[in-house]
Amino acid sequence: MGMLAARPLANLLATLMDRRAFLGRADGALDIEAACRTLLAERDETTGMHLAASILAGYSTLGPEALLAFFRFLNDDLDIDAARIADLAGAYRDAPEGGGYGALRSATEPVRQRLFRRLNEAPGATAAIVRMREDLLRLLPDHPALARTDHDLRQLLGSWFNRGFLVLQRITWDSPASILEKIIAYEAVHEIDTWDDLRRRLQPEDRRCFAFFHPSVPSEPLIFVEVALTQGTPGSIQALLSDKREALPEAEADTAVFYSISNCQPGLAGVSFGNSLIKQVAHDLSRDLPNLRTFVTLSPIPGLAAWLAARGGAPAPSEPARLLPLAASYLLDARDGRGRPLDPVARFHLGNGAQVHALHAGADLSAKGLAASSGVMVNYLYDLGRISQNAAGFADKGLIAAAPAVRALARKA
Repeated sequence: MGMLAARPLANLLATLMDRRAFLGRADGALDIEAACRTLLAERDETTGMHLAASILAGYSTLGPEALLAFFRFLNDDLDIDAARIADLAGAYRDAPEGGGYGALRSATEPVRQRLFRRLNEAPGATAAIVRMREDLLRLLPDHPALARTDHDLRQLLGSWFNRGFLVLQRITWDSPASILEKIIAYEAVHEIDTWDDLRRRLQPEDRRCFAFFHPSVPSEPLIFVEVALTQGTPGSIQALLSDKREALPEAEADTAVFYSISNCQPGLAGVSFGNSLIKQVAHDLSRDLPNLRTFVTLSPIPGLAAWLAARGGAPAPSEPARLLPLAASYLLDARDGRGRPLDPVARFHLGNGAQVHALHAGADLSAKGLAASSGVMVNYLYDLGRISQNAAGFADKGLIAAAPAVRALARKA
């Protein structure tokens, strides 16, 4: 074995055998902060990988107090040096050709971002870092100062999980059982009660399910969408998911209905996949099934019931003439403090280039549907020829694309 080949092995063996002080305390536990500092200074790749794996393993054992202390260490001790940045920025301003750009650029990156990248060199680290952010998100409401660390984590995860790295896969009844179990567990819109319920959503020829995966976590769906192939636009989730319905031959379908979209990884909150997922699935379905002419959602309106309650209460689901105008007004007129549509699902689809297409009372009579949406559901239309125009109008001017019938309803409210 040559010297160059032997050196990495020697480094690995030395690392495994060497119980240096930074890896443990007197009680045998990992000194995680010291280990992080050592990792930041370590130049050998093999030693760094082992250190990163040790840190992530130690992190997984932290209790609540130690967990908070670790995030405070990341937030405060591994932050940027604002005074140094100010000095470097002044020098660069005065002499931009003097070679100071690299130093300024390096100083503006928080040390914790470099730590996250070093940690990500360990096997299986990406999934562990996603779980780390999930822990951080749980702490944020009570410790808002940690938002600086969350900003950096979200930025890194957004680059690691950008669309170019994602793989679209169709989920079928023949997919691995481990994946199917996760589809059941992660379904966030219309609960999957049994394996038979799942089969009805995957196996018939008029049903589809697609998910994004990432090569670093190939066994974990990131987000998935369930699709029904129908004739015409449906106005009821009960009919769409009925166990007594007859499957429609896919050649007879003219409409693809996105009736459930579920994010699977809480640690990736704020890293947007849904917009790419719906557009990719619509594109692929239109290519594979040229008989499809319409692409719509059948979506809940999760903020409607609370908004109606604040205005004096909701009409009964059996009173569509009173309920639907109010629902239309809520979607088109109600705004949050930033001037955006108040309803979060509306913000998502409108930002994605969809149009508010139609409203349906009594469309979701489940306990969840009644409590959140007063039983009302909405179709958002994805007109493939107008998606970009709609998205640009919404992003630039806050314009909401809506069908004339929906606008007429809102005027009645």
